[in-house]
Amino acid sequence: MTEPYDNTLKLLVFAGSSRAESLNYKLASLAARVATANGAVVDLAALHDFDVPAYDGDDEAEGGIPAGAQALRQRLCANDAFLIASPEYNASMPGALKSLIDWTSRFRPQPFDQRHGLLMSASPSLVGGNRGLWALRVPLEHLGARIFPDMFSLSAAHKAFEGDDLADAALRARFEKNVQSFLSLAEAAKHYPGMKRAWVEFLGEPPGASIDRVDDAVGPA
Repeated sequence: MTEPYDNTLKLLVFAGSSRAESLNYKLASLAARVATANGAVVDLAALHDFDVPAYDGDDEAEGGIPAGAQALRQRLCANDAFLIASPEYNASMPGALKSLIDWTSRFRPQPFDQRHGLLMSASPSLVGGNRGLWALRVPLEHLGARIFPDMFSLSAAHKAFEGDDLADAALRARFEKNVQSFLSLAEAAKHYPGMKRAWVEFLGEPPGASIDRVDDAVGPA
């Protein structure tokens, strides 16, 4: 018997910081509430849910892919899209987040491939962590993720919140519109599979090459 089609959009939301009082986890939590209010089913996580060491090929050969990357793979595959709220470390992404992406990229088929993603950042700085998001886009898009063009960067984030919400009404409206616009695109891609190929970028890797991590149907145990 064929299972009924589930048309509810499922969204994985997590912060790229493990700090207990992380502004980015606070931003991720706010995005999760906005997404839920707009009809999505949200899986909210934190970076420590996906704890991994720095990527090491010898470690992979000896012990396989660590549990943290396996957990991210499972939760990516259980959802239709993802949202990451990441801090900026020295004008780039956190090393722990990059290691997680590197480990997760070792799975076949590639779990980031063709999934729509939205990137956000919160920072006390005046640029709001935006430079880190540009660095984060690169590996995710290389792995086939469809990263939403409009990223959200919250500057002076340590003063921007009032309770669990954004204090400024105009900023709050812009934030909600950003999330809603992303959900609309991800929902369209879920309901109309032809859209999944709308943002294909050819990276010059011939199909079936030994470096390919997208089309191989055989994944690790």
